[in-house]
Amino acid sequence: MKSTPRLFYALFFTTIFLLIIWGVYFIDIIYELGLRSHGNRPRELRGLKGIVTFPFLHGSLSHIWNNTASFFVLNGLLFYFYRSLAIRVWLISFFATGVLLWMFGGGGNHIGASGMVYALASFLFLSGIVRKNLLLLRITLLVAFLYGGMVWLMLPIKEHVSWEGHLAGAISGAFLAFYYRNLGPKNPIYKYELSEAADEDLPEWWMRGNPNHPDTIAQLAESEEEKSPSIDEQSDSTSNEGFTYQWTAKVKEKTNTKSSTKLKSKKQTQTQNPEK
Repeated sequence: MKSTPRLFYALFFTTIFLLIIWGVYFIDIIYELGLRSHGNRPRELRGLKGIVTFPFLHGSLSHIWNNTASFFVLNGLLFYFYRSLAIRVWLISFFATGVLLWMFGGGGNHIGASGMVYALASFLFLSGIVRKNLLLLRITLLVAFLYGGMVWLMLPIKEHVSWEGHLAGAISGAFLAFYYRNLGPKNPIYKYELSEAADEDLPEWWMRGNPNHPDTIAQLAESEEEKSPSIDEQSDSTSNEGFTYQWTAKVKEKTNTKSSTKLKSKKQTQTQNPEK
């Protein structure tokens, strides 16, 4: 896939979510709806709706801005490099974080998209490690460099911070990184690797992903030639059916002439000298 559609795909879904959370924030402030009270309240029946609503609610401008900046980067990386898995990972992380927070979180009203931010960061960090993919390992290092300090906010060291929501998101992302470790992007095959392994067959998964590649076409054509017999073999096998060959010794013509001359001379002598 070309980089332009892939980039558009990543920015499209990221922008939609950010527009929703900013729209909810300003509508709540302008009309004073008190939407922040509908967050995730662990182990309370009225808090069940918060499993879905709490990522869209924020308490202050600094709160929503911090989550926006982190979410924009991490969600963009997810949808760009894990395109085939992005929607599944996102939806499962969204609901799993809310459910874990409701089941095991502390008392109070939990709001904010930071749980999703931690789920994305955890998935991107661990997925590159478990896949052993050089490109995705760079994403792992990037996430560790930019957001490595987030790990401390999964501990109860700061008041009015939902460390339980952060931890729930990190657990969700880590689980998905291991669960989908065999799906999604594969290790690329470089030219020098193909030259070193010229005598080896290309992997089937690589040929399925690159059906129009010259090496794929050449290998498929070679396999078809091996399966079908050649024209010479087919003609030999059919032309010999129903025929029996017999080998006879051929007497040289020169020898026959010599023997015939000897017989003629012997007969002449017998006629000239008859027995008395």
